[in-house]
This record gives sequence, structure tokens and C-alpha cells, in this order.
Amino acid sequence: QTCLMTQQAYQHKLKLALIGQSIFGQEVYNKLRQEGHKVVGVFTVPDKNGQADPLALAAEKDGTPVFKFPRWRAKGKPIQEVVAAYKSVGAELNVLPFCTQFIPMDVIDCPKHGSIIYHPSILPRHRGASAINWTLIQGDKKAGFTIFWADDGLDTGPILLQRECDVGQNDTVDDLYNRFLFPEGIKAMVEAVHLIADGKAPRIPQPKEGATYEGIQKKENAEISWDQPAAALHNWIRGHDKVPGAWAKIDDQVVTFYGSSLLDASVPAGQELAIKGASRPGLVTKNGLVIFGNDGKMVLVRNLQFEDGKMIPASKYFSADETAALELTEEEKKMAEDIRAIWKGILSNVAVIEDSTDFFRSGASSMHVVRMLEEIKQKYSGLQLQNEDVYMATKFADFIQMAVRKLRGEDKEEELVIDYVSKNMNNMTVKMPYQCFINGQFINADDGKTYDTINPTDGSVIASVSSASLVDVDKAVAAAKEAFENGEWGRMNARERGRLMYRLADLMEEHQEELATIESIDSGAVYTLALKTHVGMSVQTFRYFAGWCDKIQGATIPINQARPNHNLTFTKKEPIGVCAIVIPWNYPLMMLAWKSAACLAAGNTLVLKPAQVTPLTSLKFAELSAKAGFPKGVINILPGSGGLVGQHLSEHPDVRKVGFTGSTPTGKKIMKSAASNLKKVSLELGGKSPLIIFNDCELDRAVKMGMGAVYFNKGENCIAAGRLFVEESIHDEFVRKVVEEIKKMKIGDPLDRSTDHGPQNHKAHLEKLLQYCETGLFEVPCLQNQRQEL
Repeated sequence: QTCLMTQQAYQHKLKLALIGQSIFGQEVYNKLRQEGHKVVGVFTVPDKNGQADPLALAAEKDGTPVFKFPRWRAKGKPIQEVVAAYKSVGAELNVLPFCTQFIPMDVIDCPKHGSIIYHPSILPRHRGASAINWTLIQGDKKAGFTIFWADDGLDTGPILLQRECDVGQNDTVDDLYNRFLFPEGIKAMVEAVHLIADGKAPRIPQPKEGATYEGIQKKENAEISWDQPAAALHNWIRGHDKVPGAWAKIDDQVVTFYGSSLLDASVPAGQELAIKGASRPGLVTKNGLVIFGNDGKMVLVRNLQFEDGKMIPASKYFSADETAALELTEEEKKMAEDIRAIWKGILSNVAVIEDSTDFFRSGASSMHVVRMLEEIKQKYSGLQLQNEDVYMATKFADFIQMAVRKLRGEDKEEELVIDYVSKNMNNMTVKMPYQCFINGQFINADDGKTYDTINPTDGSVIASVSSASLVDVDKAVAAAKEAFENGEWGRMNARERGRLMYRLADLMEEHQEELATIESIDSGAVYTLALKTHVGMSVQTFRYFAGWCDKIQGATIPINQARPNHNLTFTKKEPIGVCAIVIPWNYPLMMLAWKSAACLAAGNTLVLKPAQVTPLTSLKFAELSAKAGFPKGVINILPGSGGLVGQHLSEHPDVRKVGFTGSTPTGKKIMKSAASNLKKVSLELGGKSPLIIFNDCELDRAVKMGMGAVYFNKGENCIAAGRLFVEESIHDEFVRKVVEEIKKMKIGDPLDRSTDHGPQNHKAHLEKLLQYCETGLFEVPCLQNQRQEL
């Protein structure tokens, strides 16, 4: 049905000239041809270092006429031979997906429908060639692109269509481009051509209000100006990452900064590093280079690049030259020669790949990075390399050393950065993470919002916890999806999954007193119960499901008893993908364990939202999972609002299953939302569990069991006895004994080992219980006098 609608909506086809270059241009070219439009000519740049542009390669492969002009104008006037060659193809529309050349107006206005151009900003803001850079440099909260009709101005033509997206706090140019501007831009270019073909394309004049033009950012004007707040420094660095690169002078040489993020924490320990122009030295720490804004706030820089092109982790600045070269085994030498051959295939203009050959200085670009890594992956699937690895080791010898270290497992993950809230209590120092845990990192919510989590014992604030936003949900789901589809977790065998889960259970047991203390102060659970049940059963749950990892089996089903039987039907149980888990506040850690352990054992990844009032043990669990070695993105924890985070998870198209424990009305909403992409759901919803006591019971035992059914874990129990039915002949005696037992209970501080009943989980719940008591006194006539006394 969708295909039919698309065909009906876009019935007309055009003859197109594509003017431009790059992989983006190549993808637009391919999509337009797939949609039935005829590309009558491709006009692109000449080969560079013997390498044809990707757009040219695709067109030449299809037999499309390709023209490679170094320029269209000379001394400000069109080159007539070039214009004549263009006019010879007879295009009805010029499409400029990405073009770095100046195209004469004779060409722009020549076709019947004129020319359309893709521009990576929300015009009229950020006109000019460095639009994406300036979007970040100026700290815009929204990014996007515009497809407009070309005129004789600079990015001033009428708007055909626009799309926008949110900008994350630590997004770089690459992040915006890869996540939104590239994939959505290709779709929009195709949509724009369809609209023109069908005569439905608008021409909306650009407003004068809000128009800006910024110059091209080049290396010489990308120097960091230090008299700025930390946020401005961060925006400047990420706005130039990767090209042209923000830089400063350190030890009399230009050093370029990459991979910045705002650091909201106490000043870490580190070795001072003098930076020219900075009023305060930077700090080389175990996690990177910390620099300071004029507001005293901090920015963390992950990587540094020197003038010779060598890039290092900023944390290694003072030890960059201390790593001894590895002696390669015969197998590793063979791998090195295979990689040398791959480099030679890409760098065809280089006669011999020497140890000193620099990948980028020999003519390679970012598109060649992807090709090189994919070719290596085909030959050596166990060697997992990222784009960043190539930039960190651009010379062949350095690249081989890095690859061998990774293959040997010597390239360790950087230490997890955690900013704790620490409290001395229960004869220990309790360290509690309070930020969102996304893709293996503790980070602030994208919009910076927090909320206070309260100790129900005394009403004091334990911590200000990050309150996840919709952007954070999207990031967490994307991380979980990437970990499942492309990460180490998706390739890991079942036995290794089990090993990680056993290790996590051991760490939980090792930290059981700390976990139980956190559970007590955050939920009001009595410490002894938290230690035995909340934490103890969670440890047992992970150990149980760890044993199941390599025992999940399918089945064969006989479908024909005849002999010979050549038919076979079988089932194969496979992980489903990203699972969203929303848990309640009564057993924060145990409900996490019950839902996530089975999910992980099956090989899924998860995004978990703890109850808003009890997030702290879930975040401590996240810390322990990272220390256990779970790959990034497998486990993500998002504290915050159920109405916001939980709802978005249940609607998210990349979430394949939702597990929820809570109220029936919320469960209905989740089931309705899950229908959007036919998610699987597991719902544990509300109920009213009755306990019925007859007159032939052992009364004292019945009282004890009734008390346990009602008051276990302060009555905050999924299977609590919400109602007690007592046979009339023993009713009064039963009530008398219950009252006697209640008077013996000690209500108070949950960390006091003699306490029987801690505080109710949170104030709203307490007020609800008091309202029920009031309602009960009002509705039962025989209790009216007692109500008046109360």
C-alpha cells in the first residue's frame, strides 16, 4: 500500500544534471536513479592523487556521462567550452547536493526548472561554507538543513524544504552529519526532486530576520581564545572537530584539540600543563586534558594531535613516547603485510607503502578510512577497529603497532569516569553515581535538568539526580541498538555472556553492604531485609540466569511421518534486540535483576528506567556492570519521569520489547503505545490479593502470617495481602491479637538493626495510605467514635 501511494504521489520523472562531489553526492545520485529519474550528466571535480571522486566512480560505473572540470569560470567569467559541454546534456533540473565550485548563473538558470542546492543549516541562519561548524560554535540547540532554489546570492535563494534536529551537548560535526544531515539530507533531496517533477515544490522567500553569514573556518583562524566560559571553549573545540581542528600552542608547537565534553565534577587530580594564552594551566588526568574557562568551569579533551600529524590520547601527553615497539609474531607479520596490501590498494598513487607512509598525507580522506577498516574486517574479523583508531595512528608502522595491541587485548578500555555523591553512614563510605548511564558513560541529562531524590527517613536530599530527556532516550536506544547489531555483545558467544553475568553477580555480592545501604536510604527498606532480600535475591537471580546463557535451545518439529521424510521444521530462539524495562519503587534492585538478568542472558541489550523516587541502586548497578566488563551500550540506565522517559521508550520504533511493573492504567497506555511497531510486552500490573482466614485455623500462626502478608517490606509488596477476610466467630479475637503484635513493632530508622518497619517509600505514598485509613474509619459505622477520637 505504501509503495502504491508513493507511485501515485510522484508520477513524473525528470532529466537531471548532478553538479558536485563526495559520498553524499554519490548517494543522492543512486537514490534518484532508483526512483526512475534520468541523470543525463554528472559534473564533478578532477581526480585527486589518482583517486576519482565517489560521485564520479558511481556514474562511470553506470555509463552516465561524467565531466571533470577544475573550474567553471576564469577571471570572473564563465568558460564557454565548459558551459557548452554542460548544455549539451539537456538537463531539466540541476541538483547540487554538495558542491565546492562556483557555478556560473548561465548554468544555474539554464534548465527548465532551474537549480536546487543542499545547505547544512536552517537558513537564513549560518549562510556560508562552514554552516555546520558555526551551528556548534555558537551553541545552537537546533541544527538542520535547507534545500533551496539557487539564485545569484550566497545561500539566499527561496526555500523549497527544511528539516531540523536537536543538538546534543557533546555533539560534533561528525555526529550531526552522520546522525541526521547525511541520511535525512539524501531523503530530502530525492523528495525535493519529486515535488519539482509534480509541480508541487514551493518557493518560500528567506526571511531577513535572523539571517547570518559566517566565514569559512580554516586552520589559521581556528586558534582557541581562552578568555571565555567553559561552554564557549567546548563549543569552539567541537565546532572544529574534525576539520579544521581547534588549536593552541603548547611547548612552542601547535597542538589540535579533539573530543571535548563539559566536565561537571570536582577538579580531578592531574599534572599541570602550561598552554599559551590560558590564564590557568590545564591538567593532564587519567581521563584526558582538563582545561578551564574564565568562569572556573571545566572542559575535558580526549585527544591531542601534534604538528607532524600524530594523534595521542590526551591522558598520555607526558608519556607519549614511552611505549616500546612490539616484536611481531609470524602470524602478526602476515597480518601486517595483508594490511600493507590494503593500504596500497587505496593509496594507488604511492609506489611503495613504507613504515613512514602517512595515510592522510598520501591522499586518503575520511571515505577511505571506512573502506580500509571494512577491508581489514573482512580478513580479520577478530580485529575491531574504529575510525578514531586511524586518526590516532596515521603512519603505517604506528597503525600496525596499534592493531597488534588491539588484537592482543593490550588496548584496555579507558577507566570509567564517575562523579559520586559520597556519604559516610552505616559504618562505611557510600559512593553513589547520580548521572544518566548511556553507552558506557555517566553523563548529565542532555538539557541539564536534575531532580532531588529524598531520604524518606528524614526528608533530606540524598542527591540531585539527572532527569533524562527525550534526547537522552534516543541516545540510549541508539547505543543499545548499535551494541546489539554491530558491537562486541552481538558477536559474543553465549558462554562468554554467562561469564560476564557471573562476574557481575560477584561484584554485586562484593558490594552488597553498600547496595543495601543505598536501598535503605533511597527506598526506606529495613537494612537487614535489603541485605538479604533486595540485594541477596538479586545476586542469586543473576547467577541463575548466567547459567542459562549457553542452554537456550530450539526444537525440531516432525511434520510428516512418512518414510523417507525429507522435510524438517525447526525453531531457533534468538535475542530480540533492544528491550525497554520500566521498574517500580518497592524493590528497586530486585525488580531490576528479575527483568534485566533474563534479558541479558538471552543476548538482548537494554534501556532501563528506574522509578523516579528510587534511582540510586540502579545507577550503582550500572557502575558495577561496567566494571564487570559489559561492552558499552549493552546496559543503559535513565532516571527521570515515567510520563516522559517511560512513554517515549514504549513508543520508540527501535525498541522491540517493553517490560513494565506498575499500575493497570499505565500498563494499558504502554500496551497501546507498543502497538506502534508491534513490540512484545511483559506487564505485571496491579491487583487486590485477599487472605482468607477461617475459624479452624491455628490462630496465633494465622495472625503471624497475616501480619507478614500485610507488613512485609512495609506493605510495599507486589503480593501483599490488600484485604483480610476473617470468619466472624474469630474476628474480634484476631483483631485483638493483631493490635498486640503491631504495638510490639519498632518503626524508625531503616539502618537501625532493631527496626521492624522503616518509613514508607515516599511522601505521596504515605499520604495515600493515610487517606485510606481515613476512608476506612469513615466507611465503617462501628468505627465512627474512634474516628472522632482520632
